[in-house]
Amino acid sequence: MAGSALRPARSLLVALLAPALVALLVSPARGRGGLDHGDWDMGWRLPPLPPREDAPRVARFVTHVSDWGALATTSTLEAVRGRSFADVISFSDGPPGAGSGVPYMYLSPMQQLVSDLQEHPEATLTLSLAQTVFCRKHGFDPQSPLCVHIMLSGTVTKVNEKEADYAKNSLFLRHPEMKTWPSSHNWFFAKLNITNIWVLDYFGGPKVVTPEEYFNVTLQ
Repeated sequence: MAGSALRPARSLLVALLAPALVALLVSPARGRGGLDHGDWDMGWRLPPLPPREDAPRVARFVTHVSDWGALATTSTLEAVRGRSFADVISFSDGPPGAGSGVPYMYLSPMQQLVSDLQEHPEATLTLSLAQTVFCRKHGFDPQSPLCVHIMLSGTVTKVNEKEADYAKNSLFLRHPEMKTWPSSHNWFFAKLNITNIWVLDYFGGPKVVTPEEYFNVTLQ
């Protein structure tokens, strides 16, 4: 009788614990990029947006709190050769609170965008605060200028040995899954050498920021 009485309690305990156990098995890290990399999709951790009139600081802010963006290249695919072609790319500009402003990437020759870049290294990276809690919190549609997005144009190049360690640490901190990607894909570290910057954070069109203004910003 005692065993029969305990069975419903055990069933209830299993039902309550099952979701937590599944989460532990399926989700090895929390946050968009990994354990404690910043977790900027949680409102209480996202730093406040800099004043919108300070466009260089807004640009650095968006770059630093973003983990991914859309990288537009000039396609080498025969069906759309010579046309713009965008793909999602994971990147990092440095450890949380200590970003350099330079978008570093982990690329493979097997990616179509790498084939594009080998022929045309020019590219544009678009980043948006829609990937953080900012726009949801304020009720801004991702396309609204108030949601804030930036466009960084330049050329994508492979990093030299001097920068490789910084790029590796920056990327693997925010994107720990990258450590397990197959070496047979010949991954390499690259960066966007920024030449032009546009900030769309309010109505009236984008604001132009020079690379000098952008890199002169000190993160707070």
